[in-house]
Amino acid sequence: MTLSATLLLASALFCTGIYGLLTRRQTVGILLSVELMANAANVVFVSFGAARGGTSGQLFAVFSLAITVAEVAVGLALMILLYKSFGDTRVDLASEMKQ
Repeated sequence: MTLSATLLLASALFCTGIYGLLTRRQTVGILLSVELMANAANVVFVSFGAARGGTSGQLFAVFSLAITVAEVAVGLALMILLYKSFGDTRVDLASEMKQ
């Protein structure tokens, strides 16, 4: 694939993630949308690394995956807390957790 094709793919993935982030109310859907946006960034890292002729893009993608895994762990912990507190995983219930 050419660089422009992979950038077009990454922008489509990122826009799909933004759309999902703005329209979802469940925490699982929001976490999946954030994952989609992070994967779009990883596609950009790898495609620029391949176009440049080195492994630096792949290295950035691995670090990005590690950060994304940590983010998902925190998000899942918050989702479990929401479910234990309210019996549902809607994000709008999080505002009720403020005391």
